[in-house]
Amino acid sequence: MAVRDLSLADRRARLRAPALLRLLAYQLGARPFFVVATVVSLAFLFAAVFAPWVAPYAPDFQDPNALMAPPSAAHWCGTDSFGQDLLSRVIYGTRYVFLIGFSSVVIGAVGGLAIGLAAGLTQGAVEWGLMRFVDAILALPSLIMAIAFISILGPGVDKVIYAVGFAMIGPFARTVRADVLQVRAQAFVEAAGLMGVDRLRIIWRHILPNVIFPLAVQATIRIAEAILVSSALSFLGLGVVPPAPDWGLMISEGRAFISIVPWISGVPGAALAFLLIALSIVGDGVREQFDPKLRANR
Repeated sequence: MAVRDLSLADRRARLRAPALLRLLAYQLGARPFFVVATVVSLAFLFAAVFAPWVAPYAPDFQDPNALMAPPSAAHWCGTDSFGQDLLSRVIYGTRYVFLIGFSSVVIGAVGGLAIGLAAGLTQGAVEWGLMRFVDAILALPSLIMAIAFISILGPGVDKVIYAVGFAMIGPFARTVRADVLQVRAQAFVEAAGLMGVDRLRIIWRHILPNVIFPLAVQATIRIAEAILVSSALSFLGLGVVPPAPDWGLMISEGRAFISIVPWISGVPGAALAFLLIALSIVGDGVREQFDPKLRANR
């Protein structure tokens, strides 16, 4: 019996493998940029998870004999003004990039979900007050809003997460409110109310599941924006503090030497550009795949 079950499992695995290959081939032919961007994003994520094993040096290791050294066999991407290996610092910097990007988006999504639900399910002064609060957040660009909060909270990784996350609440809240208003007008929600179903149960069983998925799609698009804002804060000296290997901080440190040793700013700048482009393409691809409105127009 065990041999029969094992052979059955083997046959299922063999049938599943060609199906996955066919799906990958179809996606590569239909949306090559999406597949390439996904691979690039996963490569950066892999570097963040396995940084101690991937990076050739520790991020704070200094070689006094290789100050501002050009790319070579010992240092593939060169070194900075302190003799630190740029490739290693970029690899370790992916940890800060994804930590700040994902955490701030989660804070913005949770806050936007709470405010959007409350604004979409209420009327009168409560709805007006919540939406004016959202309008106040949206009135300023995300970077300016984050700078205002950093000036109050102070620099640091956790402060950057809170500041960028708060700046993300406005777009999420407006999206959730629009979805709640649309779902609340559906016949099945009105029927549940007429049948005497508890209001909290209607929210939990009918409204929330229909707004969570669009919120998740929106979150994939906002990750790139969160990373860009956090890097800009570090570039301005308001975000992550030295000697952390943050990309924005590394770009800022190389400004004074940009004309003679361009790789100090160029290496982290290129990494940031590649990751932002890849995440933007992935976010647009996810939205095109799962957004009903975009799928209907295709």
